[in-house]
Amino acid sequence: MNRLKEKYTNDVVPGLRKEFGYTNVMAVPKVTKVVINMGLGEGTQNAKIVDTGADELGKIAGQKAKITRSTKSIAQFKLRKNLPIGAMVTLRGQRMYEFLDRLISVALPRVRDFRGVSAKGFDGRGNYTLGLKDQLLFPEIDYLKVDKARGMNISVVTTARTDEEARRLLQLMGMPFRQN
Repeated sequence: MNRLKEKYTNDVVPGLRKEFGYTNVMAVPKVTKVVINMGLGEGTQNAKIVDTGADELGKIAGQKAKITRSTKSIAQFKLRKNLPIGAMVTLRGQRMYEFLDRLISVALPRVRDFRGVSAKGFDGRGNYTLGLKDQLLFPEIDYLKVDKARGMNISVVTTARTDEEARRLLQLMGMPFRQN
């Protein structure tokens, strides 16, 4: 069993049951999926950029990235319908817990002048989104092979009903939130 999954079952579930007064174990919030999205807008001019971005995202996630395409044409951005403009990965189950473990314990501490992630990334329904400015935070990416720093959005989808429950869930799992 994964280290973070073990921590969830042994520490987080009893802590949340005690704190929020859940009588049923199934009512305790849990993480259902993690979606990693990388926008590659400059890929409209060069298709190779999209391929390298998708490969890097695949290395980070441990799963092949899906290339996302534009749905309609926008003349101001020189964008035509069905052009590749990004890459995304949806992680569930064991891969999700492995990625979250690597994000919390390896990647986030490598951010320069790191004081914690913002607690304002909740959407009102218990889901959390954070943005990273660089893919070099992950040790899977070779520094010498990177041509350009690309950011990514990481969305953690939970079954929590409120932001407070989701914040506490992620705090107990080890997410380092910034202290105000």
